[in-house]
Amino acid sequence: MARVVVDVMLKPEILDPQGQAVQRALPRLGFDGISDVRQGKRFELEVDGPVDEAALARIHDLAESFLANTVIEDFTVKVESDDVVAGAAK
Repeated sequence: MARVVVDVMLKPEILDPQGQAVQRALPRLGFDGISDVRQGKRFELEVDGPVDEAALARIHDLAESFLANTVIEDFTVKVESDDVVAGAAK
């Protein structure tokens, strides 16, 4: 079983009120030096079988039609190896 990650972010030209609120709060919380924050979504898909070109094309279609609003959001699709997942903080 493989994990495919779809990251969805607002396009750069779209205002991000949630990211702006976080950015304004950071100095009050003692986190200086952060000039911008953008908020996004992350989807982790567990895929049965190999993640070949056909599977990635299907996931790309899924992201484009269901996970992201492509009018205002961009997305990336990537395969995560088990090594990376095991070492990630949860």
